Amino acid sequence: MAAAIEGELRLLTPQVRRSPDLLGALLHPDFQEFGVSGRHWDRASIIAALTATTESGARPIVASRMKGVRLAPDLVHLTFDTDNNGRRAHRSSLWRLTDQGWLLYFHQGTLFNAEEG
Repeated sequence: MAAAIEGELRLLTPQVRRSPDLLGALLHPDFQEFGVSGRHWDRASIIAALTATTESGARPIVASRMKGVRLAPDLVHLTFDTDNNGRRAHRSSLWRLTDQGWLLYFHQGTLFNAEEG
């Protein structure tokens, strides 16, 4: 559980988000995401998008209310909220244990209004 949480928090840092190598090292080869925009992302498209848009002076995305559940010996489900300069989202991630360690297999984000929680 701790390794999956650590990986998730690393993914929120500008240093990882602007590095194809660091970002790719945390994503499963079969990674899929349904983003807050409604767009479907695969591993290659999310690496290209994040590394092209993350500024060197960008602030880390703030995570809160993170909790995890081990669904199987090799599968962890994390849920948490993020605040990215006022843009808030509920998040859900599945992390799988592989020969390379814990890798993000699936992610989904849903925007929410802070007053509605």
